[in-house]
Amino acid sequence: MYLATYARYWRINLLTMLEYRANFLMWGAFTVIYHATALIALWVTLRNFPSINGWDFRQTAFMYGLWMLGHGLHNTVFFTVGSVPEFVREGRFDRFLVRPLDPLFQAITFPQQIWPDELILAILYFCAVTGFAGVRVDWVLIAYVPLVALGGALIDFGINLAIATASFWFTRIDSLRWVFMSLEQEFSRYPISIYQRGVRLVLAFVLPFAFMNYFPATYLLHKSEDGLHLNPGIGLFTPVVGALVFLIGYAFWRVGLNRYQGTGS
Repeated sequence: MYLATYARYWRINLLTMLEYRANFLMWGAFTVIYHATALIALWVTLRNFPSINGWDFRQTAFMYGLWMLGHGLHNTVFFTVGSVPEFVREGRFDRFLVRPLDPLFQAITFPQQIWPDELILAILYFCAVTGFAGVRVDWVLIAYVPLVALGGALIDFGINLAIATASFWFTRIDSLRWVFMSLEQEFSRYPISIYQRGVRLVLAFVLPFAFMNYFPATYLLHKSEDGLHLNPGIGLFTPVVGALVFLIGYAFWRVGLNRYQGTGS
């Protein structure tokens, strides 16, 4: 039931976006420029330093592609969960509680901006960068990469869900979400081995962005894991970590939902 309903809502969202083609094309162009700028910055850095802890530009570009897949999938499917604080602040969230559908499901299907262009760009870029990085395309890669993308999307979703849930207690948390988004975008560009040990531990086990791209890239590129000196096979656990982060975020959501009393708006 939920899957079919979600597909309908998502299609309506997409068709609504396509009605405003100029706006859709503008956001598509912005997406391309944003990621192109990030890659240029990466290239400039590695032009001055041929490698960073053993990672050259081709390998870091491949790692960035893995992050784009998970992040793009999240922004295409779950991005509207970030609007929950706005719904709470304006009193619109109360409507979700009196309808027969799950409140979280209603939040992620609410008619708002979605980003299928980012996922399409991520897929095209990853196909190109795979050859550029010299990664062998075989059944392992074909089966494993979609699981990495799904796990990465769930990591993003779980963290954003937890942030959104905080709005049940603190109605003004917009800046908190942008802080976490900025941290993810900055720290996901480079291998975690370049950071101090405390930061590595946070990126691996507290805000596990390293499971979105660094650990999977280490596994696919057959590199040794120098950040925390773990077995490269830890990258295989990205789907499990993604599911775990989502479940923690969802558990926090249920706690917040049970204590939600509205804002009186």
